[in-house]
Amino acid sequence: MSQDSGSKKFAEAERARLESELADLKRRRDQLRADLQGDAETVGDRGDAAEALQRAEDLGGVEEQISRLTWLLAGGNATVDGQLPNGTEVKLRWPDGEEVKMRVVNFIEETPAGAEDTTLTADSPLGLALFGHKAGDTITYRTPRGEQKVTLLAIKQP
Repeated sequence: MSQDSGSKKFAEAERARLESELADLKRRRDQLRADLQGDAETVGDRGDAAEALQRAEDLGGVEEQISRLTWLLAGGNATVDGQLPNGTEVKLRWPDGEEVKMRVVNFIEETPAGAEDTTLTADSPLGLALFGHKAGDTITYRTPRGEQKVTLLAIKQP
């Protein structure tokens, strides 16, 4: 067997492993969502609230792992439907008049040191809301703190 065919078999085996892991994570995500829905429908003590909070944190971690595996399986540089591509640059104006330039990243860990205030993850509420818009659009989006508005002044995709 040549080294090239050995590498190909390894890559195929690794891809199958990642796809299996992704399927498992999606099942876990669905179960966590169902559990959280049940938590919302019942009233309990502080212990119940702590468990619900832990499940919500677990769900966030599972969602992040799903995003990473999807990204890896897409070749590590592909875009996800409904999200701005990694490296997109946007200029935004907030309602108070403040303007800021931001760079879109796939994962928060890709944030350059010192650039935390000017980095935007593609799957954040604002990142998702910006998808499909053009310069001049005013976008309304939901956050855990309520509804927010921002004006997209410029957008430059890589």
